[in-house]
Amino acid sequence: LELLSVGGILSIITFHSGEDRIVKNEFNNLKAKGLIKIIPKQKPSADEIKSNRRSRSAILRTFQKL
Repeated sequence: LELLSVGGILSIITFHSGEDRIVKNEFNNLKAKGLIKIIPKQKPSADEIKSNRRSRSAILRTFQKL
C-alpha cells in the first residue's frame, strides 16, 4: 500500500475461494482504517465463460487508495 500513490488503483484476480477470502478480508481491513475505497468485484460474463471455461472461478477485486 505504501508504494501506491494517492488515487492509485490496485486490482487482484483470484481463482480459488481461499485466495479470494484473504484478499477480501485484507481489503475490508484497509477500508475500515479509511485507507482505501473498494470498487465492486467483477466476475466473468456468461460469454467469457462460454469461450473460456477456466475463467468461471475468477474474481477481480479492486481498490483505490485514498
